[in-house]
Amino acid sequence: MHEIDPVSTDVYRVRTLIANVYFIQTLGGWILVDAGMPGTATTIIGAAEQLFGAGTHPQSIVLTHGHFDHVGALHTLAAKWNVPIYAHPLELPYLTGRSPYPPPDPAVGGGVLAWLSPLYPRGPYDFSPRINVVPQQGLIAELPGWTWVHTPGHTGGHISLFREADRTLIAGDAVVTTRQESMSAVLQQREEVWRPPAYYTSDWEAAAASVRMLANLEPEYLATGHGHVLTGQPMRDALHTLADNFEQVRPQTGRYVALPAITDSHGIVSVPPRASMPVAWRAAAAIGAIGIGALLFQRASRHLA
Repeated sequence: MHEIDPVSTDVYRVRTLIANVYFIQTLGGWILVDAGMPGTATTIIGAAEQLFGAGTHPQSIVLTHGHFDHVGALHTLAAKWNVPIYAHPLELPYLTGRSPYPPPDPAVGGGVLAWLSPLYPRGPYDFSPRINVVPQQGLIAELPGWTWVHTPGHTGGHISLFREADRTLIAGDAVVTTRQESMSAVLQQREEVWRPPAYYTSDWEAAAASVRMLANLEPEYLATGHGHVLTGQPMRDALHTLADNFEQVRPQTGRYVALPAITDSHGIVSVPPRASMPVAWRAAAAIGAIGIGALLFQRASRHLA
């Protein structure tokens, strides 16, 4: 049996190592939001069959964005299910083989997962010809009652999903509910409404604006790419506090702090110079890479696609 957490009516969360995927049941079937860590297709398929029956497949897959921990099982799932994949047009260069993502910034965040970020794959990935652009009016045909909201900053084409009827928000990595830079926070799943993962956020002004936009939605359920689902007034207060005080929690030094990466519909246009890392940080990253790599390999081996 797979561990499946209810989010709100007809919405479910499954954790794939360090990243979440979401299942949304609709009148016509169901939708998968994001595709988890590499090696977790079996987990995702098993959870889908536990929820919706043997041999089931979604109507489509919607991506909040295309970082490796959100598309890790996508090749396997797309091949098995043969369904359309939706993403924002500014995300397409990284999902159709045209451009890698801007380089990560290990100098921000101050945690092992940040220091290890140069080791993470950044594409480009190629999921064509199944990739489709989300409709301009904010609606996706297979998701009645939901709208997508452009929430850039973490990536240029990042989107979130919102259902007005019960104020369910699937925010991807525009905000998270555990400090993703900290390995101890990730392993313990410590709950906190927090900024997007710093090491992969390439435009902090846009990220701040997106957090304010999400806070103004006044969600009742906050489901993010990393961390537990949080609900109710305490969550809303924390989200507004993050929005109102974003300048205090955003990194003060780092590659993209003063200048963002410039991207467009073709991918990377320009990136600022790399920020230097102290020697001690580089040594810690090298040591941490061995231990964390072994841990993730051990866990992934239980979920090989």
